[in-house]
Amino acid sequence: MTLNVDEAVQGAWTVVRIEGELDLVTSPLVRKRVHDAVAGGRHDLVLDLSGVQFCDSSGVGVLVASRRLMRSCRGRLRLILPAQGAVDGSHVNRVLAALGVRRLFEVYPDVASATGRQSQRLSA
Repeated sequence: MTLNVDEAVQGAWTVVRIEGELDLVTSPLVRKRVHDAVAGGRHDLVLDLSGVQFCDSSGVGVLVASRRLMRSCRGRLRLILPAQGAVDGSHVNRVLAALGVRRLFEVYPDVASATGRQSQRLSA
């Protein structure tokens, strides 16, 4: 399976949509996109993981490293995962929860919630 990564700007936020498998082979691409965004002066980042069907420890490592990078530059990082019970993307939510790192992230159900003024954050 390949990984597709697209980027869009919504207001102050850069939204990086990730689709496919986030693993040892593909996670360097996500890491590079996050670093490129920060190098370009974009410090408000949303990673849309709703299209990720599989995530291994390398993928989790990239997410944790992205959080650390955004905090170091006084930026903000938000993740999009489908609401509880959704089929697509629920794997990532389970992996983050099982590893005990889900609570480290601000998680939202969709792009509108993550980038809007009336943000509706999902609980851990």
